[in-house]
Amino acid sequence: MPKLSVIVPFYNVQQYAPDTLRSLRLNARPDFEFVLVDDRSKDETPAILERAVEELSEVAQVRLVRHEENGGLATARNTGLDVATGEYLTFLDGDDWLARGYLTELVTAIETLGCDFVRTDHVQATGRARTVVRHPVGRREEVFSPREAILPTHRTTSVDYAYAWAGAYHRRLLDRGLLHFTDGLRTAEDRPWIWKLHREAESFAVLNLTGVFYRRGVASSLTQIGDARQLDFIRAFDQVIEETAKDREADRLLPKAVRTYCAIIAHHLNETDKWEPAVAKQLRAMSSAAIRRMPQELLTDVLDTMDLRRSAKLRRLRRQITSAKAAA
Repeated sequence: MPKLSVIVPFYNVQQYAPDTLRSLRLNARPDFEFVLVDDRSKDETPAILERAVEELSEVAQVRLVRHEENGGLATARNTGLDVATGEYLTFLDGDDWLARGYLTELVTAIETLGCDFVRTDHVQATGRARTVVRHPVGRREEVFSPREAILPTHRTTSVDYAYAWAGAYHRRLLDRGLLHFTDGLRTAEDRPWIWKLHREAESFAVLNLTGVFYRRGVASSLTQIGDARQLDFIRAFDQVIEETAKDREADRLLPKAVRTYCAIIAHHLNETDKWEPAVAKQLRAMSSAAIRRMPQELLTDVLDTMDLRRSAKLRRLRRQITSAKAAA
């Protein structure tokens, strides 16, 4: 069994894939497994991966999997999880890269701590600018309960730092069904995943380790495109609310889930100028429906504690719903 499997989905990233693959080579060990998933790329990415497999196979174990149809990031990660054989697992996106030696440090840390999973800081790369983004938990190299790290409700917490590639995960989590993503989600795929992980895993730690470089501002990234795929955040957060409502501590955890959902809706409504007009209209309609589905008493409490700008936007949307129902 390999010590570590690194799952890397690729889709139309011919400009960036060479950097990603080069960084894997700089982290390679004979007991590491690189699972490369081509999500039906239409550019030169498949050819780049073919060449890389031959080179990487000299220094690590390599699997190349091809999708017959494009499925999106969540589905591509699941494909990788289904074939990965490592004792530990981690992720990397096809347009990001790793610092030399990072993976060995990551594996050493999770083995030493003996916990279900570990989380790390990362570097945001925008053009030539570099910014360190830190995990919200200040307690480092200390094992504690993932469930406790969901709260408090009114602060940024571990479930708000949803980057799957910022950490490593013991295989027992995969065996328990905690590492797969919701198939078909094009955006916000990490949100139901991170909530499930924190509700159901038993132990985790945050490391003083920074080695993932997250490339921002990529023109083909869905974070830069205002089309209908962005609306998948609604489906993602509906899942968070539904699953958290069934939790044994729903009364304690659900306010955090509702508050986060409201904050994300407000964020998107504040950026409607980046959306295609028809999609912006759809965003408002779907957001209205989402607010209607939330527990209304809890929603009132949440809006009372949010800042005025965001709460006012959401209250207007809520009033529109109430008025429409009254008119009907």
